[in-house]
This record gives sequence, structure tokens and C-alpha cells, in this order.
Amino acid sequence: MIQPVLHINPGDTIRTTTVDAGGRDASNTRRSNGGNPETGPFYIEGTMPGDLLAIKFNRIRLNRDSAESGDRVVGSALNSGYIENAKYDDKFSSEWKLDRANGFAMLAKPSEHLKNFRVKLQPMLGCVAVSPGEKQSFQAGWLGSWGGNMDYNGIREGVTVYLTVNQPGALLFVGDGHATQGDGELTGDALETSMDVEFTVNVIQGEGGGPRAENDEYIMAMGIAGSLPDALRQATTGLARWLEHDYHLTPNESAIVLGSSMRYDVAEIVDPQVNVVAKVSKAVLATLK
Repeated sequence: MIQPVLHINPGDTIRTTTVDAGGRDASNTRRSNGGNPETGPFYIEGTMPGDLLAIKFNRIRLNRDSAESGDRVVGSALNSGYIENAKYDDKFSSEWKLDRANGFAMLAKPSEHLKNFRVKLQPMLGCVAVSPGEKQSFQAGWLGSWGGNMDYNGIREGVTVYLTVNQPGALLFVGDGHATQGDGELTGDALETSMDVEFTVNVIQGEGGGPRAENDEYIMAMGIAGSLPDALRQATTGLARWLEHDYHLTPNESAIVLGSSMRYDVAEIVDPQVNVVAKVSKAVLATLK
């Protein structure tokens, strides 16, 4: 087992940093090997298997002005004919400059058609995880019921992530910062960079469930599985159960709410598992009695 870097209590707030997916810090100095190195684990005192860990991200902020991404759409998202015919330029640069003052990113060495291309900065964390159960261990690129490399671009500042605890102390990890990311992380790497992070942990005893998340606008249930259909089913089931448990809806009532107001995000399609997010607006839920 990896030894905890810090023992904390429910209600504590932690301010820390993360390196990028290649192991580089805020000064772009390599601090570790690549492969989504994580910050942690943090041992949360009194937390036991079956509890629900709530991680509220108060701050997720860029701490440098550079990032790197992939420059080819992954084969799992393309037809074979496109892959066979695509003519890639091995000298193409996917290094990015991050204009933190004005809130956008642009290529550091843009090609002719992308000289004026800008994307909005929306800092997020690709990885939030607790220790998996049953003495399992996974590389940081994996994702599952314990969280992990979920790569959901909704995990931004202000979100609360809920993960079921599998081991005493939960053993919480965070990392894999992205300056911004489109749905699915299509190129295998988003705008990979380092982050300043502040989070507060709390524990709901005996209330396992998840991975889930919520922000001011939505409640969100994540479905993580080996295929898009299986992930969609898990996400839908998770959100239906959330409505029935916390909002006391019957299955018929839950069907009415979800059938009229459900939204899906395809969060991750390039890692060993797929992540689909089912979400419903809190404005809709506010009308429930």
C-alpha cells in the first residue's frame, strides 16, 4: 500500500498542487515519471468501507502558462477508413500557450489554419480517486467504481465529487489537470498542465454510492464500463436511484423526471473504460415536493 502523505479529518480543507500527466510541475520541471502521477494519498480519519466521501473542490487553478495535448483523434472514436486515409504531419506541434489573464489557450506554434484559433480556459481535474477495494491496484490511467481517471470536464472548481470508500481512511488521490477538454478526451491527452488545488472533505457514513458529482446547476451520476451502452445504463440507473433515495420519488415519478429532463455527457472514451455522465438540472428538481 502507498503510505499516506497526510492524515486529515472530515471537514478539513487542503491546499496542494498537482503535476501534469507527464510529471512536470508549475515551473515545468519534471518531478516524477509520466502516466498521470497523482497527489496523495490523503488518509481521512474515521472513514470506513461503505461510507461516502464528499470532496468539494473550492479551487482548481492553473499555475503555469503552458500545456500539451495529443494531435490525433484516437482510433476507437473513428471509422477504419478515416484512419487508413488520414495523412498526419509528424512535425505538427500541439504545444499550447495559456493566457490566464484573458482566459484562453492558443497553440504555441500554430499551423496556417489555426493561427487565430482560441479555446476558453476551463480548468478541471481528470483524476479523483479513492483506493479500490479487495486489495486491487490499478495504474492511474484506469477508472472504475473508485473514481480514477474519469476525465470528466465537469470536475471543475465548485463541484463536489462523491466516491464510495473501499478501504479504511479512503486514501484519496487527485491529479491530471487539464486547462480545458472537449467531451471524451478525443486525442488521448487534453491540454495537460499542472494545477493549484484546494478541496474540503466530508464523510457521509454508511451511504455508499457513486461515482457521483454535483455543482450549482446539476446533479450528475457517472457510469463507468467497458462499452458505451453499458456505461449509459450504469449512469441512468445511478441517477434514477439518486432521485428515488434523496428526493423520495417512485420509479414512475423518476421516469417522468428523467424522460423529460435527462442530459447525457460522454466524458471519456479513450481510456480502458468508458465514462458516461447522466445529469439533471437542479432547477427541475426544485419543482419537486
